[in-house]
Amino acid sequence: MQTKAALELNDVNAILDAAQTEAEAQGWAVTIAVADDGGHLLGLRRMNGAAPFSAGVATEKARNAAIGRKETQVFEEMINNGRTAFVTAPMTALLSGGVPVIHDGQVIGSVGVSGVKPEQDVQVAKAGVKAIG
Repeated sequence: MQTKAALELNDVNAILDAAQTEAEAQGWAVTIAVADDGGHLLGLRRMNGAAPFSAGVATEKARNAAIGRKETQVFEEMINNGRTAFVTAPMTALLSGGVPVIHDGQVIGSVGVSGVKPEQDVQVAKAGVKAIG
């Protein structure tokens, strides 16, 4: 039997805090979602001024990064580069801004960000992931 690491509440809060700090430093109003390794929501923070729909998009980006075991940017690039059949995959928000949290080579959770340009969403998500090493 294997044992695996898992995100704890302190980790979730550290990710949310670091991602929010990055977004605020840039003047960006975003929503930040943190999910476990199965894509289930652990924490959500919608900053003042973030569009209401960004909550759903950030949540789905986090889910897809967790269950896809890779950054959601990979899925967006696949579609943009001609693999249009991938849009029929049972996933929504196949957009940049979802980043897995990896510990000892295993995905233990993910961060999804929505509200600004794709590369900015990724920047905020990665700042959150970096908070827990």
